[in-house]
Amino acid sequence: MPGPYTVSLDVGSSSVRALLFDSEARQMEGFGAQVAYRIRTTPDGGAEIDADELLEHTLDCLDELHRQVHAAGFTITAVGGSAFWHSFLGVDADGKPTLPILHLLDTRCVPFVDRVPDAHARTGCMPHSSYWPAKLLWLAEHRPEHMRATARWLSFPEYLFQQLFGHARASTSMLSATGLWNQNAHDYDAGMLAALPIRRDQLPDPAAFDEPETQLREPFATDWPAFRGAKWFPALGDGACNNLGSGCTSRDRASLMVGTTGAMRLVVEADRIEIPRGLWCYRVDRKRFVIGGALSNGGEVFAWAKRTLQLPKDQEARLESAVPGSHLLTVLPFFSGERTPYWHGDLRAAITGLSFSTEPFDILRASLEAVSLGFSEIYRLLEPQGRIPEVIASGGALLKSPGWTQMMADSLGRPVTACTEPETSCRGAALWAMERTGIIHDLAAVPASTGAVFEPRPEHRETYQTLRAAQHALYARLYGH
Repeated sequence: MPGPYTVSLDVGSSSVRALLFDSEARQMEGFGAQVAYRIRTTPDGGAEIDADELLEHTLDCLDELHRQVHAAGFTITAVGGSAFWHSFLGVDADGKPTLPILHLLDTRCVPFVDRVPDAHARTGCMPHSSYWPAKLLWLAEHRPEHMRATARWLSFPEYLFQQLFGHARASTSMLSATGLWNQNAHDYDAGMLAALPIRRDQLPDPAAFDEPETQLREPFATDWPAFRGAKWFPALGDGACNNLGSGCTSRDRASLMVGTTGAMRLVVEADRIEIPRGLWCYRVDRKRFVIGGALSNGGEVFAWAKRTLQLPKDQEARLESAVPGSHLLTVLPFFSGERTPYWHGDLRAAITGLSFSTEPFDILRASLEAVSLGFSEIYRLLEPQGRIPEVIASGGALLKSPGWTQMMADSLGRPVTACTEPETSCRGAALWAMERTGIIHDLAAVPASTGAVFEPRPEHRETYQTLRAAQHALYARLYGH
C-alpha cells in the first residue's frame, strides 16, 4: 500500500486504539494496538477515569504501533487523534492531575444544572450535566480543595500532549463541546465564564488551537524514531471524527452512530450558523460546524440487556422477524439520564406493560425500539437543517445487529446504509490530519465504503407512530412535561 502513512489514535470511552492508514485512508492490516478499560462508576452517579492510567494505556498503544511501524521500515508523516467529547480534568502548576477525568455520564452535578446560564444560542450546548459548567459548579461546592489546587483545566488529549511535548495543545473541536465556547465568535463565551468559578487563563489558548507539534520530548523522541518529525495534531472530538470517517461531511448525509452512547449528526461548512433549539452544535474545525443530537443511552442499553436478562440464543433471528410493538411494552431507556430532546440528566429508565407473559426477549426488543425512537426524535429536529437523502449508520453496537439496524430504518422512515469502514472515528481523525498536511486536498476526496441498505417497511409506519405517542404519554405522566 502506498505511503505516506498516518497514525490515528482514538481514545474512546471503553478502549484506546492506535491504527495506521495509507495515503488513500485505508486501514493497514497487521498494524494496530488496542487496550480496553472501564470507567469507574460510583453509587452517587459518578463516572471517572484515572488520567495517568488512561495515559499509560495510550502510551502502550503508541509504543506497540511504533514497534510494528519501525519493523516495517515506515516513516510517519502525521498523527491524528479522536477522543471522547465533554470530559475534563484539572492539573496543578506542575502539570499533575488534581482530580480524575470526569466523564460526560457523570451525573453528580445534576442539581447544579439549573444554576447554569442558558447560553445555547451562543455555545450550542444546553444546560446539562454532560458539559463542563454544571460540573465546575459541583466541584466548587463539593471538591473545593481540588478547585484551589487546579491551575489549568483541560481534556485528556491536552494532558497527553503535555506529556509528549511538554505543554498542552488543544483543538477547536474539543473545546467547542465544553459549554464554554462561543461557536460563531471563535472564542470563549464571556457570559458563561463570568458565571463560573473559572478564569480564562486556566484554559487553553485559542491562538494555538489545531496547530501540530513535531518535537517529541524525551524519552519519546529516542524511543520512537519512526515518529520523529511527524506532525502531531491535537485530537478532534470523537463525534466529529465519526462523521468524517463514515463519509458524512456535508448537509445531505447524516451520520447515525451507536456505540456506548448514540448520536445523529450533520457537518455544515459555513462562516456562521443559527443553532436550532433542542440540538447541540460544536465544531470540527474553524471552518466546519457539526450539529446534531445525542442519546446518553445507546449500545449500553443492549449491553445491559445481555448482562441482566436470560436472552435466547437465537435473539438476533428473533429481532429480525418480530413484529414491532407485539411485546405490548412501553420503555423509556434512560439508564444514564438523557440528552436530546429532553436534556435532563436525572431521568431514569422505566418499563410499563409487564405481565406474567412477558419474556426477557420482549424487554430487549422493546428497549431497542425505544432507542430507535430516540433517534427518530433527533432526525425530526435535524431535517430542517438540510435535505437529508442519506443516513449512514456506524458503530459496532448497531451494525452487529441487522435486526436493530432495521428498527432504525423503520423508526426514521428513511433508508439506512451501513458503513463498512471498520474504525470510522480513527479513519476520520486520519483524514483530517491528511487534509491538514496536504496528503489529500479535501475530506470528501476519499469516500467511505458502505454496505447493505435497510429500507423502511411501510407496513410498520403506523406502529412506530403509536409507539412514539406511547413514549411521550409515559414521559408526561412520570415527569410532568
